[in-house]
Amino acid sequence: MRQRCEGMDISKMDAKVCVRTPSTRRRGSFTTETTTWGATTSAVLALRDHLIAAQVTLVVIEATSEYWKPYYYVLADELNVILVNARQVKSLPGRKTDVSDAA
Repeated sequence: MRQRCEGMDISKMDAKVCVRTPSTRRRGSFTTETTTWGATTSAVLALRDHLIAAQVTLVVIEATSEYWKPYYYVLADELNVILVNARQVKSLPGRKTDVSDAA
């Protein structure tokens, strides 16, 4: 199991990102943080910097159409990234990263 991972649900306008990291309070447990990032180049670059700072070791991207491409190509330069379909993504952070989960 990955200790620090991220699940991402991408739409035309933005990406919902759920990062799972080890809890500092209780050994063997995890915390999750869900955020929304824009689709501009500067937003994707900022997301990459955020994930690197959080020491994320795996990025799981769920997307339809071609909206995943800018995120994938920017993030894959520095991080381990995999692209999955919706059926595969009962995501590594422990939940599906749907818009409803992020709200």
